[in-house]
Order: sequence, then C-alpha cells, then structure tokens
Amino acid sequence: MALKDFAAEMDRCSVCSYCKWIPFDQMKSWRFAKNCPSVAYYNFNSYSARGRYAVARSLLNEQSEYSDTVRNIVHTCMTCGACDVSCKVCRYNLEPLEMVRELKFSLVEAEQVLDQHEALIASLNQEHNILHKPKSERGAWADGLDVARLPSEKAEILFHAGCRLSYDEDLQKTAVSAVQLLKSMGVDVGILGEKEMCCGGRVYSMGYRDEFNHFADLNMKVWANAGVKTVVTACADCYHAFKRLYPPLGSQVEVLHMVEFIERLIQQGKLRFRSEVPMTVTYHDPCHLGRQGEPYVPWNGVEKKIKGQIIVYEPNKPRYNGAWGVYDPPRNILRSIPGVKLVEMERIREYSWCCGAGGGVREAYPEFSAWTAAERIAEAKATGAEALVSACPWCERNFMDSISATGAGLQVYDVLALVEKAL
Repeated sequence: MALKDFAAEMDRCSVCSYCKWIPFDQMKSWRFAKNCPSVAYYNFNSYSARGRYAVARSLLNEQSEYSDTVRNIVHTCMTCGACDVSCKVCRYNLEPLEMVRELKFSLVEAEQVLDQHEALIASLNQEHNILHKPKSERGAWADGLDVARLPSEKAEILFHAGCRLSYDEDLQKTAVSAVQLLKSMGVDVGILGEKEMCCGGRVYSMGYRDEFNHFADLNMKVWANAGVKTVVTACADCYHAFKRLYPPLGSQVEVLHMVEFIERLIQQGKLRFRSEVPMTVTYHDPCHLGRQGEPYVPWNGVEKKIKGQIIVYEPNKPRYNGAWGVYDPPRNILRSIPGVKLVEMERIREYSWCCGAGGGVREAYPEFSAWTAAERIAEAKATGAEALVSACPWCERNFMDSISATGAGLQVYDVLALVEKAL
C-alpha cells in the first residue's frame, strides 16, 4: 500500500480520542488509564493516532512540508499498536497502526530520517544486526553448547536467538536456557550461530521497508537451504516479524515463541516443575507477542459502501484487534511454577502499556523511552509484586536500564529464568 491509500481513513476519523486511552470499560484508575505513550509524554494532539492522521493528510494534500517537528511527530510513534486496539473497540474501518507505518515508510522514502536510525541501518547492512556488533560474534553465546549448527548439520527445529539475545551479555542466558531446555526435553533443535541474521522487524517499525524485505528474503532463503520447517524464538520482536510480517512475503514455516513451546510441553506432561520459587510476580505483555502477536490471515478483497454510507468488506476482512495474541501461555507457565504468585497490573493483554523500546524510540529519543519504561514499572510496583516478568529481551533491557537509573527496587526476569529456577 501507499500513504494515499489511507486518504479515506484520514477523513473518516471521528476525533473520538479513543486512541489516547484504553477502552473505558477496562479502566481501573485514572493513574493507569492512558494507552499511547507519545501523546501522554508530549501532551499535544499531533502525537496521537488522530493527530498523525491529520499530519499525514496535510502532507498528502501538500498543505504542509517536512520539518523537524513533523519528523519528531512521526518517529516518536513506538508502533506499539495500543491506539489500534482502542480504535477497533470504537469502530471497525480504521487501521491507525498500518497508516502510521505507511507514514513512516513515506518519510524514509523522502529521506526524512534520523541520524540514529541511519546508524542502525548501517550496522544492519554491514554486520546483519542493529546493535553495532560484529556478525562473526553472533553465535558466541552458544559456545560450549552441544547443539547442531545449521545448515552444515540438520535439526527439526531452528532456535532463532535474535539480535538482543545474541549480543546482550546480561540477557544471553535466556537463549542458553532455551536451547538447554529444548535439548533436555528431547527436542531436535539447532541454531544458525554466526550465520543468523536480524529478523528486520525493528527496522520495519522505523519505516525501513526495503531493508526489512531484504532481510526477510535472506532469512527465508537460509531457512529453505537448511530445510527448516519450524522456527522457535524467545524474542517477541522476532516472533512478530516471522509470524505476521513474513507470511505475506511467502514464508510458510511454523513459528512459535518459547512460551508457547513450553506450555505445550507442560500440557503433554513432558515438563514438570520440581522446585518451589517463592516469589510474587507481575507479567508484562510485550506489544509484539500480545496485541501484535495474532497470526497473519491473507485477504484479497474490496471495500464497498452500502447506500454510499455503511462500509463493508467483501469477503470479510481480518480484524486484528489484539484479542488473539499470545497471552495465556506465559501466564499458564507462571501459574504452574510452585511458589509463584501472579498478580496482574491494570493494563494487561491487548490493553498493555508499551515498554518504551519500540519503533526506534529507544535509540533516537532515549529520555522518552526511559519515561515510558518508568511508567510501566510504576504500574508493576503498584501491584505489590517483587519482580516484573516478561517474554521479550527488548522489554527486559528497557526495564532493567530504567530500574538501574531510578533505583525502583524491582527485579526483572524472563519467563524462562523462572522456569529454569523451578526445574
């Protein structure tokens, strides 16, 4: 699609401001009622989905030009999708998340980019990761592990670590635990090691569509050459890219997050916890595993109007409202661990507040990113939990950095860390 394809949507927006709040029937307090980090932080309408519709229409109609303000308005969107969920509660025929993505694509195509993002793209193209690390060291986290290295060796399941778990020394243990757990359960698992490449999902959310398509194509070719049928990852961003963004480009591999795989092992009676983990925890739903973790549904239809007014789609159009994301598996795992008490925050599941690391915001607007993380940490602490648990290394990194800077006094764990404690 192109930005002009959203022209009708730009006029349809009823300015209801639903995009700024979680749905009213989900609100439990004023303190944690907002859903859009950027409009909450910058406190100006242009930083909401409604405002970005207006900015897009103005640019499209050549009523305004690019400027630093326009670039900031667009690039401060974390593409977390919270506005999209709330909008779909209110109405059916708007796609604010897709529109903002297209707006970002259009800015990149017009070379209205940020230096911080350009640096990430340079790292991606040269080293196949966005963390400015040598690609030769990508598989170092698995040194010493007795695990098959694809494609020279064969395995039924590929574990994809992703950029953050491959290079972040504080979080690499999650990838190690994942592989060790799979092997202990008799799973025929392998890794690509230094041949693994970025999924491209994060640069897609920054507006770099061509780079995403390039790396998606590279990954799919590597999988095909290695005979990969199933990909398992512990990264929510990679999961979203593989599950939702790759299928339109031709991918047909099965994609599972580790929490889905672990839940399956528990249900099959293959995984039993023996040790008690006395801890009160709260769970943070990553945007790309939760509301954006719904599977891709192909659609090739048309939009029509009944009597020139009521919009319908023939055939029915998939409605990604976040309700069918991956929410129960991590919670079922936590509830299965002896001693763990799970308490919920006010904004959960498809209404979860973003960690602040998405859309290139962590790299380009660090203060805003840190504020967003601090808001979630405050919500987590309000539950009385002693630990904040998630299933995404990008969320965990942002929370850890915020806690380190503020002294919030909250522990951060990946679900896999608690699983390992309980085995």
